[in-house]
Amino acid sequence: MTSTFDSRTRSSESANRLADLKAEALMDEDLAAIDEGLGNYDGEQYDRSERAALRRVAGLSTELQDVTEVEYRQLRLERVVLVGVWTDGTLEEAENSMAELAALAETAGSEVLDGVIQRRDKPDAATYIGSGKAQELRDLVASTGADTVVCDGELTPGQLIHLEDVVKVKVVDRTALILDIFAQHAKSREGKAQVSLAQMQYMLPRLRGWGQSLSRQMGGGGSGTSGGGMATRGPGETKIETDRRRIREKMAKLRKEIAEMKKGRDTKRQERRRHQVPSVAIAGYTNAGKSSLLNRLTGAGVLVENALFATLDPTVRRAQTPSGRLYTLADTVGFVRHLPHHLVEAFRSTMEEVADADLILHVVDGSHPEPETQLASVREVIVSVEAQNVPEIVVINKADAADPAVLQRLLRREPHAIVVSARSGQGIDELLALIDEELPRPAVEVRALVPYTRGDLVSRVHAEGELLSAEHTAEGTLLHAKVAAVLAAELERYAVVTA
Repeated sequence: MTSTFDSRTRSSESANRLADLKAEALMDEDLAAIDEGLGNYDGEQYDRSERAALRRVAGLSTELQDVTEVEYRQLRLERVVLVGVWTDGTLEEAENSMAELAALAETAGSEVLDGVIQRRDKPDAATYIGSGKAQELRDLVASTGADTVVCDGELTPGQLIHLEDVVKVKVVDRTALILDIFAQHAKSREGKAQVSLAQMQYMLPRLRGWGQSLSRQMGGGGSGTSGGGMATRGPGETKIETDRRRIREKMAKLRKEIAEMKKGRDTKRQERRRHQVPSVAIAGYTNAGKSSLLNRLTGAGVLVENALFATLDPTVRRAQTPSGRLYTLADTVGFVRHLPHHLVEAFRSTMEEVADADLILHVVDGSHPEPETQLASVREVIVSVEAQNVPEIVVINKADAADPAVLQRLLRREPHAIVVSARSGQGIDELLALIDEELPRPAVEVRALVPYTRGDLVSRVHAEGELLSAEHTAEGTLLHAKVAAVLAAELERYAVVTA
């Protein structure tokens, strides 16, 4: 008789043999799969670094086979067509204005494809160039593949909308283009605030709304309220009105910020006046070489770039005349013909450097086809900031690239002018001597024996006045100088009476 223990042992052994047979069968299947090239059934084995690595997922790439069909990781430049209306002047003047517009567009980062001019007595009130010419412009835009039209003038909101409706691409005017360049080049906090203010002033009347967003309704009001009545209750303030209100609030905030920053500049200016330090302002047309001249005169290291409006933030540097007199030299924003009045108003605090100067260096590009037009445009802005009574030296720059006949014509027209080249240094010594002559000179002539314990007064005479002679004696320094009235009063106690 078989015991229970023996039966349990035999059943356990049979179970083990069955498990071994199943394992051998599975192993045979794996080997067969490997022989047939199907790979291991439990997948590939990775170590830890390979498991954590990023792996490409097949079938998700959308990259084109021909990579020349796309611009990979490159900013696509706007392709523009220029449009101008020639109302007065010569054809050459109209073409020069278009050439300047092309330079502005390229400075803004666009690619100019074509440019057209239309002769009219005045711009069309609806589409700037007339409905028929607008249709021709639409065909030109379609044939060139342009995506933007730039007009050589400031368009009204109506002209902008109607012209866009015809040409079917974005339309911008000269003012918007200049504002865009200013926005790109503004670096300082004040410069950015001024540009933002000018952009909002330009944008405010050009906000567009469609459909019911243009119709203001009374809003609110439940039953029993007085006022509107039936069919007048609605959403209240519309989207476009909300935008206008927010823009006006932002403009008020920017004006307050600019006024606060102006106080700091006024304080510095008053400090210079207190110390009787003369100031010279460099003004002129954009890209005339003002920053290059500042670097040549002072070694300031200001950015110099062959681009329009490369300088937006005023730079003030200390300089010295050949006779040893100290003065400040300020580089200002460049001007341009038809400078938008938004910019003149926004940058008025910066342009006050010109109005408060003792002398203006009016830089003009001698190599430009129309330097007389540049002179006239800059003087219009100088008058607008009330600086027309400040003494002026016309500095004809870029003499190394200018036509000698043009230089002679300018010198005949501008008697108080000098020809220089900021790049080569030609005429710089003569300009420094002329600045020394033109700067206001101290009015009070003094003779004083200043004790050595008051070396600060001697230093001030050197810095603020015009030293005629100095002699070191046993009692102190014997000075003969011309100084301002404030310093003369402090030297009076040491005055020496001459026989």
